[in-house]
Amino acid sequence: MEDLGTVAWPPTPIRTERLVLRAAEARDRPAFVELYASPEVHTYLGGARPRDEVERAMPAVPAPWPGSFVVALDGTMAGHVLLRRAPGTPRPAAEGLADLGYLFLPHTWGHGYATEACAAALAWCDGALPGEPVVLTTQSANTASLRLAAKLGFTEVERYQEWGAEQWLGLRPPPAPSP
Repeated sequence: MEDLGTVAWPPTPIRTERLVLRAAEARDRPAFVELYASPEVHTYLGGARPRDEVERAMPAVPAPWPGSFVVALDGTMAGHVLLRRAPGTPRPAAEGLADLGYLFLPHTWGHGYATEACAAALAWCDGALPGEPVVLTTQSANTASLRLAAKLGFTEVERYQEWGAEQWLGLRPPPAPSP
């Protein structure tokens, strides 16, 4: 993974109607363990890792790099939104671009939190990396993720086979400059 370049990090926490996006803290570690050990969360991500393995590997402060947002609901971590560059991608349409990823704890699903948090993170990205498109990849079978991608303005670039499943790659162009 590559960082996003010379972006100011961590930013002032981003507040939406119901959520706060902020840098990770040590208190978020148990929720990160739950995210990475959850079979539900990893249904379309190749399966969960064993909890004891995640516990051993998880640093005291998880995901401390630029573009990594903890999504807090009522002061407690509900999910993780990540903007990063993935070097060496086999997809030429994604090479060198910022890539949006997200994981939310199952008890938060179905309330629009992912849409709200990802829209806020993309707005931050538009200010931090003006004029830059963003890509998103998900399994084609993940209909909830495809709906979210459409709500956020991503359009399909291609479908391809990888990791034993059909993948969907979408692109969100940068916002048009305001006159």
